[in-house]
Amino acid sequence: MVGLIRTKDGRKEMTSFCIIDAQSVKNTDTAENKGYDAGKKVSGIKRHIAVDTQGLPHAICITTANVTDRAGAELMFETAKDNLAEVQNVLADGGYRGEKFAETVNELLSATVE
Repeated sequence: MVGLIRTKDGRKEMTSFCIIDAQSVKNTDTAENKGYDAGKKVSGIKRHIAVDTQGLPHAICITTANVTDRAGAELMFETAKDNLAEVQNVLADGGYRGEKFAETVNELLSATVE
């Protein structure tokens, strides 16, 4: 569906640029799968999302809130390789710092190119 919207707008079906972020969200006390994000003081889940410059989602990964932004993003990139096959640049905030993270993302994205 995202590809259809992009082509309708005169863009390529797949994006070459992604913006990533994560959001911790409270869930109910009875939920089986939840974690505690100490930085946000939230007990629940975390949404990891990669969007294009139009805000259209290209990858989404849901984890427990205790998963770091970096670890969640790596999992998201790994599981959404097909959707991100043409991504050449990623924009992220300070929660994604680190040479190791950058190298891992580069490897995951490079692995999609054959």
